Amino acid sequence: MFGIGMPELIIILIIILIIFGAGKLPEIGSGIGKGIKNFKKATQEAQEELSAPKEEKPSDEEKPNA
Repeated sequence: MFGIGMPELIIILIIILIIFGAGKLPEIGSGIGKGIKNFKKATQEAQEELSAPKEEKPSDEEKPNA
């Protein structure tokens, strides 16, 4: 995983715990989880939009005159 092993992850988690404290960790985790969820949703919507066939709208020149 990006060249980061278990010892490095433990050190990063300890540093985060020291900086933010134990009380803020659930709040931070929830915020990160929501951010990842929104990012995945936006990515999925963008892929669907790009793969969907484009609908052509008639221009003013193609409309019959009354």
